[in-house]
Parts: sequence; C-alpha cells; structure tokens
Amino acid sequence: MRDTTSDLPLATLAPTLVWLFAAAAGLSVANVYYAQPLLATLAQEFGMTEAASGMVITATQLGCALALLLLVPLGDMLNRRRLTLFQLGLLAVSLAALGCARSTAALLGGMLLVGLLGTAMTQGLIAYAASAAASHERGRVVGMAQGGVVIGLLLARTLSGVVADLADWRAVYFVSAAIACALLLLLWRKLPPPKPQGQKLAYGALLASMLDMLLHNKVLRVRGMLALLMFAVFNIFWSALVLPLTEQGYTHAAIGAFGLVGVIGALGAARAGALADKGRAQWTTGAALLLLLAAWLPLGFAGTALWPLVVGIIALDLAGQAIHVTNQSLIFKDDSDAHSRLVACYMLFYAVGSGVGAIAATSAYALAGWHAVCALGAAVSLLALLFWRLTLPAEKAASA
Repeated sequence: MRDTTSDLPLATLAPTLVWLFAAAAGLSVANVYYAQPLLATLAQEFGMTEAASGMVITATQLGCALALLLLVPLGDMLNRRRLTLFQLGLLAVSLAALGCARSTAALLGGMLLVGLLGTAMTQGLIAYAASAAASHERGRVVGMAQGGVVIGLLLARTLSGVVADLADWRAVYFVSAAIACALLLLLWRKLPPPKPQGQKLAYGALLASMLDMLLHNKVLRVRGMLALLMFAVFNIFWSALVLPLTEQGYTHAAIGAFGLVGVIGALGAARAGALADKGRAQWTTGAALLLLLAAWLPLGFAGTALWPLVVGIIALDLAGQAIHVTNQSLIFKDDSDAHSRLVACYMLFYAVGSGVGAIAATSAYALAGWHAVCALGAAVSLLALLFWRLTLPAEKAASA
C-alpha cells in the first residue's frame, strides 16, 4: 500500500503571525537607535560636550552586550511566551522612565535598560520565530524576522526625528512606551504556545557553552570580528552625522530621514544570503568590504552637497548588511541545536563594535571635524578588509 503521508500538506505559520514576529522585532530593535538623531539635543540639555555625547550610545550598547550575555540564553530555559511578555512589559516601563530622566545619570541608566531589554526582545523574538516554524519554512520565517530588524533599525532614526520635531526628545520615548504597551496586548493575544523543549541546560551551563563557542569556533571568531569592525564603521558614521547636520540647520526629521535612504541599500543586500547558499560567501564578503571602504569617498563630501551623502549612505548600508547576512549564513551552518547561543555570541561583537564606534566618532569630530570622522571610518573599513584577507585561508579550512 502506498504511503500517503507525504502527500499531506505541510503545516506552516500563518502569514499574519510571521509579519507579527517581523514587526515586533523591528519595533523592539528601534528603541536601541532612537537616540542617534537626538545626540546634539541631549548633549545641550544635559550639559555634555560633543565628545561625551557618544556615551549615550555607548551606554545603550553596554545594555545590548549584557542582554546577549545574560538574558538571551534564558530562552533555552524558560517558557518563551511568558519570558517575551515579561520583558516587553519591563521595556515599556523603562522607556517611560527614560522619558522622565532629569539627570545625566538617569539618562545613561535609562539608555542602558532600553538597550538591555530592547536587545533581549529582538533576539528572543528571532529565536521564538525559529522555534515556532517548521523545519521546511524556518529559513523564510527567520529571514522575515531579520528583515523586520533591519527595517526597524534604519527607520528608527526617521521616526525619532519626526517625533522630536513635532514635540521634543522626551516624546520619542513616551510614544515608544505606548507602542510597547499596544504590542504587549497584541502578542499576548497572538503568540503561539512554545513547543515542548528537550533536555534543558542549567543557566550556568548555558553561559559556559557560549564561552566554549567563542574559544573554539573559528568561523564564529572570524565572522564576529568582521561584525565588530563593520558595526564600528556603521556607528562611526551614524553617530557623528547628526553633529555637522545640526550645525548646518537640519531638523531632527531631516536627519532621521537619511535612514530611509539606508533602507534601499539594506533591501539590496538580501541577495547576499542567496549568494552564500551558492557557495559564494567569500566573494560576497570581499566585494562588500571593498564597497564599505569606497563609501567613505562620497561621504567625505557630505558637507558640500547632498547627493554624495545619499550615494555614500546607500553604499555603506548595502555593504554592511551584505556582510551581516553573509556572516550569519556561515555561522548557522554548524551547531543547528545552538542557534540562539550562536547568535548571542555573534551579536556580542556587534555590541562592542557599535559602542566603540560611537564614542570614537564623537571624539574624532570634536578634535578635527567631519573629515577626521571620515578618515577614521575609512581606516576601520580598511582594517576589516585586511583582517578578512589575512584570515581567509584559516576560515576556509575551518569551514571545510
């Protein structure tokens, strides 16, 4: 008798649920980036120098790093649904408290909490989406969630700028707190129950396994270092851009609108995943790193004309997202049972690079202006290209 079980339609997640995962991940990660167009305003209100204003971003990225180390692994121990809802509630409270900050210490503490909980939510939702999806659709579902993250990251600057111009910087975080409350209700109603988990590791064992990955996974270390350098370049540009544009009279909305330009580059980078699947990951990496370096040439003329800035932003985001997608494609080839810990380890490099890039950018601008920022960004881009080329033989051997 013929086995007809293979003829049965495969179960898939409802499209509305997939879009919900993507939207929730995008709204969560946006909280980490709302401050970038506001740096000049925050520095003025809280009496910080231009160089010190980068500490706002650094505090947020410190929260990101702590989330990746301490909170993201909890998804392998606790009920994902309850954990997600609890963290989202805490995030809403933290956003409201940040909007009420009256001192520099309260501001930086609020930024740290927003970075902590925003990152925990973002990466937790990606892991939730992967676990909820069947094996035949997992790549598509996770890709949609990651797409939401990219769009949220880039559009955060636009939303932040518009709200700040219509009201003030505090309204940005009050509005985001209200959105988080609405999202909490929606997720409470729509999130599916988590699938039964297999053998659970104790919390200490989970953390120890992440350290083991960092020490012994060659591909993770190489791709993580490339991520560190690439996200440092990203934050060198985006953290410093607000300073010269504010001096030239641009509004918060106009500065944030440059994030819309970056979406074009980010959407184009989706092709990188397909190229990696075809075995062209190293070719894609090399081409993207060259583009990352070349992007600083038009960006150097940002103070004289608008079109070089637009061209440079598209090139920068296209290159950066292509590297990011390729990195994840290579890292996720191994240890299919440890994807959440692998992404946590990988994103630690992102948090370090973003924090260092932000403070380095504002310091460089305070010392020698926009051209110093561009020289710094080009130097780090060149360093990333050289690092990739020098580690290429060892990475190929580790991937074989």
